[in-house]
Amino acid sequence: MIPIAVSPDRGPIAPPVGADAEMVSLYEAHKKIYPRSVSGVFTNWRWGMVFLTQLVFYGLPWLEWGQRQAVLFDLGARRFYIFGLVLYPQDFIYLTGLLVISALALFLFTAVAGRLWCGYACPQTVYTEIFLWLEKRTEGDRTARMRRDAGPMGWDKFSRKTAKHFLWLAVALWTGFTFVGYFTPIHTLGREVVQLNMGSWEVFWTLFYGFATYGNAGFMREQVCIHMCPYARFQSAMFDNDTLIVTYDEARGEPRGARSRKSDPASLNLGACVNCSLCVQVCPTGIDIRDGLQYECIGCGACADVCDTVMDKMGYARGLVKYSTQNAVAQNWTQAQTLRHVLRPRVLIYTAILGVVVLAMLLSLATRTPFKVDVVRDRGSLARIVSGGKIENVYRLQIMNATESDQQFHIAVSGLPGLTMEPTENVLIESTQSRWIAVTVRAPYEVAPAGSHPIEFHIGLQNAAAQVAEKSVFIVPR
Repeated sequence: MIPIAVSPDRGPIAPPVGADAEMVSLYEAHKKIYPRSVSGVFTNWRWGMVFLTQLVFYGLPWLEWGQRQAVLFDLGARRFYIFGLVLYPQDFIYLTGLLVISALALFLFTAVAGRLWCGYACPQTVYTEIFLWLEKRTEGDRTARMRRDAGPMGWDKFSRKTAKHFLWLAVALWTGFTFVGYFTPIHTLGREVVQLNMGSWEVFWTLFYGFATYGNAGFMREQVCIHMCPYARFQSAMFDNDTLIVTYDEARGEPRGARSRKSDPASLNLGACVNCSLCVQVCPTGIDIRDGLQYECIGCGACADVCDTVMDKMGYARGLVKYSTQNAVAQNWTQAQTLRHVLRPRVLIYTAILGVVVLAMLLSLATRTPFKVDVVRDRGSLARIVSGGKIENVYRLQIMNATESDQQFHIAVSGLPGLTMEPTENVLIESTQSRWIAVTVRAPYEVAPAGSHPIEFHIGLQNAAAQVAEKSVFIVPR
């Protein structure tokens, strides 16, 4: 903290000293949020997504496909295995397509129902939920945790916190191990970790991602969503008044105030909100949904679940806090009217574009040629005249077998009359391997004038229709 003095007409002046100096903090101290446990429809959906996403994330590296890991991004060998697909760096276009699909899906879901990704499937949300559940199991509910944190360190507090952090670290390290298992065969990775080979990059990245998970989900939590995630800042560009968001029905809830269950709110000139503040207590980012839409809101629906519980106890209708649109709340639309406005042109256009891109990517994968070819003219060997009065050029062909079985490839050349090539026999390429092959192409001297002439190499699978044509040039010396 530093002393600050301000002049009404000239702004900051020299800090005062002595008794008149006032200490002002430039930074607000972070207040720990203790989210209250809640149950309900949206909470069940959120936990369902936790189980689904983690089942996929933790389970995929252990799935076997033939004699290999089902999903493996082998950076060292520059091969990417996704079930039956074998992709090479030359297939980078598919990664681009996947990113485009992800972006369009995010735009679509946000336009329809706000921050669905943040509230239900974002890794930060998922692991925060897991860590909060472990915290509750070891330290108790919200009230017990607050009371214990405010009290002195004793054996009970020390043992419970030790158990919590042990479980947090176990989950975090297993998460880091699993993540690295997508890039190194998980059985190989397991041996590296068991042997504590600290010099390997696998162990380093396991620890790195493990402690990143431990810090983000255990300590930073909502601060990542509020201060670090850019999505919270530009979400307003994708929202409009017909986007489904978690909203508070102010016309029905105000004026808020406490009352008994038997009281008639109309006679007390009160709305449906009993001002219990439970919606604030269950919020993972600590906001009050009654203040309107805020960028900190991740759209998890916890406040809607707890408010419905309170409404049931009071005997009031549910939906004081609910998923709705700003237009629907302002104009008292029915659910059917709200849904009709949600399916607006913007959403339909996003859906159409997303469908076209997904279909195009699936068709491209289905019709993809199961091998890759690169042709390089051998610059270490100049075009020359050989015996028989023929012109000779040497080329190097790289053939990459993108299937998981050995394949025979035949090679032919065209473009000039009388072209011949050696070797002429088929070439065997092992499964998922690539091989450089030197070929010699000859043409009669009088076939073309001096200079560069286009030719084509035709490489295909034996007994299959798949074929690739690669262009090159044939040099006729002067």
